[in-house]
Amino acid sequence: MTTPLSGPPGEGGAPALGVERLLLVVTGSVSAAHMPFWLNWLGMSYPGLQTNVVLTRSAGRFVTRSALSTGSEGCEVHTDTWPEEDTHARHVEWGEWAQAVLVYPASFHFLARLALGLADSPALLAAQCTTAPVVVAPALPPGGWQSPACVAHVTALAARPNTEVLTPLQGVSRTTGRQEAWSPALLPDALRAIERLR
Repeated sequence: MTTPLSGPPGEGGAPALGVERLLLVVTGSVSAAHMPFWLNWLGMSYPGLQTNVVLTRSAGRFVTRSALSTGSEGCEVHTDTWPEEDTHARHVEWGEWAQAVLVYPASFHFLARLALGLADSPALLAAQCTTAPVVVAPALPPGGWQSPACVAHVTALAARPNTEVLTPLQGVSRTTGRQEAWSPALLPDALRAIERLR
């Protein structure tokens, strides 16, 4: 069990976390820009936690691999691509290694691919095949959370015994400036969801 040392921003403190190996998938949402902060908080709050970070190609528009690896001890950062030389099966390694999978933030596109059972990247295939808890924290544009497509995807994922999709927080759209976008749930809440699934 990984025992937290310090509290996060916010009132609830760092929750107890019963896993020692976390596969963290960062997808193409503007919220990915905040991940260096959250990785630093993870490292400080759970010094025994090993974290493998997987950065999708679209996430690279908002955060770099070096930004994620700087100041994050015990953290390896990978890209969500198949190796040029197929010497090992990345998806099998990640799926078997992970005691929990967290998609944070989860873009609309990644959420849909996961719900439809697609497996065209190592992280997706690992998430489809693992028996470990899978927690998905969507970050969506205005209208995204209420859209029929999103509702259908969340319903499909909720039917999986090892998966939970977190309700996003309403936030300000960077495009419209109005309170109509959807930010991912706070990371401590995502860790609590992992514990619920365990």
